[in-house]
This record gives sequence, C-alpha cells and structure tokens, in this order.
Amino acid sequence: MVIGEITGPGSHVGELTDQLRAAGYDPILTPVAESADRTFVTGAAMAPHLVKSGDLFVAVTGARAHGADFIDDVVARGAAAVLTDAAGVAKVREALGYRLPVIEVSHVRAAAGPAAAVIYGTTAHSDPALFGVTGTNGKTTTTYFLRSLLATLLTPRGRSTGLIGTIEIAAGAERIASEMTTPEAVQLHGLMHQFRTKNVAAAAMEVSSHSISYQRISGLYYDVAGFTNLTQDHLDLHGTMEDYFAAKAELFRRSRTRTSVITVDDAWGHRMAAEATGHVVTLATAAQAAAPMGVKAHWQVADVTAQGLGSAFTLVNQRTGEQIRTSTALPGEFNVSNAALAAVMVLEAASSTDRPQEFTRQEVVEALHSAAPFHIQVPGRMQVIAERPAAIVDFAHNPDAMIRTLQAVRRPMAEQGRGKLILVIGAAGERDVSKRPTMGGIAVRMADHVIISDDDPHGEDPAEIRAGLLAGARDAIATGELTTRLEEISPRAEAIRAAVAAAGEQDTVLLAGRGHEDHQDVAGSRVDIDDRVELARALRARGFTTISEDTA
Repeated sequence: MVIGEITGPGSHVGELTDQLRAAGYDPILTPVAESADRTFVTGAAMAPHLVKSGDLFVAVTGARAHGADFIDDVVARGAAAVLTDAAGVAKVREALGYRLPVIEVSHVRAAAGPAAAVIYGTTAHSDPALFGVTGTNGKTTTTYFLRSLLATLLTPRGRSTGLIGTIEIAAGAERIASEMTTPEAVQLHGLMHQFRTKNVAAAAMEVSSHSISYQRISGLYYDVAGFTNLTQDHLDLHGTMEDYFAAKAELFRRSRTRTSVITVDDAWGHRMAAEATGHVVTLATAAQAAAPMGVKAHWQVADVTAQGLGSAFTLVNQRTGEQIRTSTALPGEFNVSNAALAAVMVLEAASSTDRPQEFTRQEVVEALHSAAPFHIQVPGRMQVIAERPAAIVDFAHNPDAMIRTLQAVRRPMAEQGRGKLILVIGAAGERDVSKRPTMGGIAVRMADHVIISDDDPHGEDPAEIRAGLLAGARDAIATGELTTRLEEISPRAEAIRAAVAAAGEQDTVLLAGRGHEDHQDVAGSRVDIDDRVELARALRARGFTTISEDTA
C-alpha cells in the first residue's frame, strides 16, 4: 500500500476551516454556503496522482507548475475539497466555477500539516509517540537504535514500533511503500493514522533540514527530539551554516517537541541547547571543551572500551550519579554517540509525566544493561561485508562524516596491525560543490589508496564532479608530500572491482558515500548499482569469503 492511499477518520470542511482559523491561518472558505461546511473529507493528498475519492487536495506552487493546474484531474479522481492559496483559487474557479469547496490560506505548506492532522486525528497525545532525530550525521543509525530499543520494551506488551527514514518506512516488520524519501506533511499524517491501525505505539523518525524547511513535519508533535551534530552539508539549500542551524533549531521548540535531547560535543550543540525551548536535556559523548564555563551536561559518556568491532560504554547522569552500562556492535566513536543519544531519548521519555509511556524507566535501564538493543546492523551504515580483507560500506558523504568513518576504520587497523586502507569515494551532483575539494583532501590524507569515482551525478557532468574531488586530493598530496596512491576510475562498479583487486587479506576496503542506495541517477536515467552487492561479488570473484552470500 502506498502512503497516499490511506484514508482517515475524516472531517467536515467547516470543522477543518474552524481548526485552521484557531491555529492562526486565517482561512477563507468559498463558496460560503451551508453545503460547503457539510462537505466531508476522508483523507488528504498533495500529489495529484495520489488523490482518492473524498480527499482534500492540497494545491501548492511547485517548481514547474501550480497544483491547481491539475484540478480537472483531481476532481475526476474524486477530490471533495481544495486547500490552496489565492493563485490556486483563481485557477480552480476558472476551471470549475463554484462546484467545489475551496479553503484559501496564505501559507499552504504550513497549513497542510495542521489540516491533515484534523482529518487523520493526529494530536499531541495520539499514538504513536514520536521520537525525532535531526543533525548532519548519525540520523539513520540513531533511529535504527531507537527502534530496536523501543521494540525491546514494547514487543512483550503486544505493541509494535514504527520507523520513518531514508532507508525505509516500516510498521513493525511490515515495510510501507512511499513515493518520497521524506513524505509530505499530508502523507505523514496519513501514515500516523495507518500506524495507529497497525498497533504502533512508538515510532522513530529522521527529521532532515529539508523536511523542516519545506514544512513536511507541520502539525506533528514529538515526544522526544534528539540532536546529533552539525557540520557542513546542504549549503546548496540553506546558503550558510547560520541558516542551516536555524532550520534544525525549529525542531526544538516547545510548540513542536515535548523533550529535547541535545548532544553538546561542540559549540553548535551548546548553542542548540541554549536556544531550544521547553524541557531540554544535554548529552556529552566527547570532551566538553566547547562548554560554557561551569556548565555540565546532564548525561556524560564515560569508560568507552573496545568490544569486538564495537564499543561498551557507561552513561553517567551527572545530576544524580546514576551509571548505566551498555554497548554497541557498530564500529566507531560516532556510533557510541548515536547509541548514547538513543538511550537517553528513551530514558527521558520514560521519565515524562506529561506523556506517560507504556514502559517504565527501570525497564529501559534493564534493557540497556542486558538486551543488547544496539547490537544491530544498519543497512549501508558501517556495514561489514567481509572480514579478510575487511570490507565495509558506509554512507559518509560530507567532510565530517568522512573523517569520522575513516577514523573508525583506522582504529582497528592500528590495533590489529592490518595493512593498507583502500577507499572509493564520489560526490553527488547538483549538491554543495564547495565540499568536493575538502573531501578529496581528507581522503588522501587518511587513506593509503584512493579511487575517485561516481556517486549520483544527477544532471551534472560526472567528470566535472570527479575533477572537484581530484583537485583537492592532488593539492593535499602536493602540499603534504603524501605517498597516497590516487586513481580516477569510472563507472563505479569498475572502481569497486579495482579496489578489491588491489586488496590483500590484511587490507581494508571502504566504499563511502552511497551506503544503502541501490541505483544511481545519471542525467535522469536510472543505473542499477548497490555498493554492498558489487563489493560482495568482487570479493567472491577473488576467492574471499563474505559475511553473507546474499549480501544486499
């Protein structure tokens, strides 16, 4: 089932208009007639092709057209009413006259979420309890950790958990199809209704700066929202780090989130904690050099020790002295941070008196101690494909994520006296161009053998993208007098085979940037390629053993 097909409990247009007016959107309902007020809508859709009989059609201005340009199509599909702006009203009236109730507002995207919330019955206390995660890096892994911990607590009670993210949308073990990586607000509220019908008590959700800026989370209310970190990314959308920060900060408003858990490992984190409103809890997972004088985080990570490929660590409540020992099986200090954030978010949810959860705080502590909720595999996030040679696929696609990932891979190499690190990287087209030379420089400074290839070129010339990475790499080699081997190989499948061909049993092969993605967009054409599958295939062709013969 596609999200757009969901139908909800519904609302009369008159009630919907009243709710929007109470929320400050100053709606104008035309025609002003008794029949318009009594019109009943049972769902909502923003994409014309997703409109179903009885839906409220939300017509917004798009990059190429106004949604109201498709009014004849949506009426044919059974739309019962329209929410749009003044330009949309004019288009609807020109096409239909006064046949359909139209609610006019100035800011359609902002009003779409609250309207859908009324239709689908979403409130600040309705199921599922939402756990949102934002930040530059770590969102996906943290949401998987959250889902695992929540499932440990809720499954014995016969309740399910949900997940909304870049990899998948799921209710319990059931994956739910979506036509968008980040659904629009109307679809998200439909999803909340579907979650309720599937007995989902709590859901973990990635909250990107795009979804905040484009009002896709409008009308949702989070029990707990977590902040991972902020580093350079998405400046093609936001322009500056200040604007990027401001977009993220919108999640941590009392009007949107009950409890905010902020990682304060750097100045951005401390600033986010200072500007957040409502109940704010801070978490330090590294040295607090950036902390204001005399300010201690509420929670601190301590006693980090190696445990297999992952780490064990202690969460210390610096107000009460409580200590909770837990662990993660994923490599890297950043995954300690991700696991710690997930743990504190659930601990704080269990302590809330405003919205009681279905589990107790003591049950959370016991689960962290003994249930190993963070010993899970996250698709395309530090995913180990083979052990000899070590072969790993990760999603690192910006400078900070690359540094973190390469440090995580380097640590066990140093401890085990392993050989060279072979890295395959690329960069997405039509995205932040300024980070490409930086990424190339990081690659050659931290790896022994770098192969620059393609990511998702989109509409940009792949050779020009590679040139940006190569420029930074060559400059770093020249100025640092590095001996790093640097190659440019395209297409990506050939680059992966070359990386494996250069590897011995003691070496490490890392494919960075694409993670779980299973195809490339090249000038609008789909090119099927999954780094995990290609890497496993190349390893087996050379006689190496992979973790799973069906790696995908």
